[in-house]
Amino acid sequence: MSELNIKQGACELDFLSLGALVHRLDPGVIPFRKAKSVDIHVSGGEYNVAANLSDCFGLKTGICTAMVNYGIGELIQGQVRAMGVKPFYKWFEHDGVRGPNMATVYSDRGQGVRPPVVFYNRSNEAGALLKPGDFDWKAIFGAGVRWFHSGGIFAALSETTSQLVIEGMQAAKAAGTINSFDLNYRAKLWAPIGGLAKANETLRKIVSNVDVLIGNEEDLQKGLGIKGPEVTQKSSSKLDPETFFGMIEAVVKEFPNIKMVATTLREVHSTNRHDWAAVLWLNGKRYVSPTCQLDVLDRIGGGDGFAAGLIYGMLTGRDPEEALRLGWAHGALLTTFPGDVTMARLPEVEAFAKGGSARVQR
Repeated sequence: MSELNIKQGACELDFLSLGALVHRLDPGVIPFRKAKSVDIHVSGGEYNVAANLSDCFGLKTGICTAMVNYGIGELIQGQVRAMGVKPFYKWFEHDGVRGPNMATVYSDRGQGVRPPVVFYNRSNEAGALLKPGDFDWKAIFGAGVRWFHSGGIFAALSETTSQLVIEGMQAAKAAGTINSFDLNYRAKLWAPIGGLAKANETLRKIVSNVDVLIGNEEDLQKGLGIKGPEVTQKSSSKLDPETFFGMIEAVVKEFPNIKMVATTLREVHSTNRHDWAAVLWLNGKRYVSPTCQLDVLDRIGGGDGFAAGLIYGMLTGRDPEEALRLGWAHGALLTTFPGDVTMARLPEVEAFAKGGSARVQR
């Protein structure tokens, strides 16, 4: 993909993420107030992409993150190892009572007309304590990294996390590494540190450093404060790519450094029935995936699944149309598994991307 000028030759890592690791407690379809047991999923918007690229797509990936030396930290480390992601940990000691902690996300799956409910306990979170100077970027990028990625969830954790994202991106740029950022605008996370105004100010600073931006219309409008084109028909489908492409034109006018923008398009009919598509804008050219209907088991992580497949396509020199389809297919498959990270295999992704079906594989 010469259009992105991705590093070729020997590199220690194909892909490196910067973000916070969390553990998600999942009572399945039972609301938390009635739950008697939970599954524990290791997650993190930025980590998920690295885990997917390693486990499904076979790339060499890493994560720069905070880690606490206690039992929950050990549980999380085990899953990071199992997914084949190389960790660069900034260590914190737990005081046995108050922390610092590995954050907890609570998320039931909903069912039918009942949507999933997500809430957090990020009190005294180790990830929010990360700051510029915590990672030896010179050594990390000196070994060779082809793609560096972070996201809006990590940037929203504290004043210092957004500064660390910019420090990492500037080091990546100096090393000739591609920078990508998933806007992942979450109003609940920004509210305690200045709300929408703070989100706009912070995310605009970060986005001025990126080559590749991932985010839907709401992310672009709320996260970056960019007005979208007027949608004239109230019944206009959420799957219409034209509105999104109109938004992108406005974004790249303000941020000419951006070479690529992509997002998923999702129309939610019920918790378990979605229409699913994806779009890609690359150096002025537009690409649209097919649309499929999803029977969703667990929607958390679908967007990160899309990002992983798309980035894999770009890193392995697929043409943009195929890269988009790989992202669309992997994101779709990810919603059929419990948890936030992939259980798919590359041949399954490639078969679905080419128009495969759910017929029994014998």
